[in-house]
Amino acid sequence: MRVIAVDFGSKNIGIAVSDALGITVRPVETIRRSSLDKDLARLKFLVEDLEVEAVVVGLPLRMDGTMGEAAAKTLRFVERLRGELAIPVLTQDERLTSYEAEQWMMAQGLTRSARRRHSDEVAATIILRDYLSGLPD
Repeated sequence: MRVIAVDFGSKNIGIAVSDALGITVRPVETIRRSSLDKDLARLKFLVEDLEVEAVVVGLPLRMDGTMGEAAAKTLRFVERLRGELAIPVLTQDERLTSYEAEQWMMAQGLTRSARRRHSDEVAATIILRDYLSGLPD
């Protein structure tokens, strides 16, 4: 099952996708946020173009597992996305994914500007990897 992951941020939306078997993941793009309608239209296009069967949105919980303002905003976005798509839209705990993405990109030798450009889609890749690893075999 091909799944797309979304790292929803205040400035950018990182996108990653799995292969059809749900084994490998790869970054797709970073959407520079503009208006909610345009952001949703781009996501709908990607869902159709990549032929995905589910969307997983990273949920930015606090370190203690509680919901803050960022998680509440993300849940509002998830509800809107559910209204736009005819496939499941799920959430995945994304605590520490941005940190992990930064560490991975540093280990790959990416410059600071390259890390800034790609951090959201790499975080989406980690969100998707974590989601897929939690699925039953």
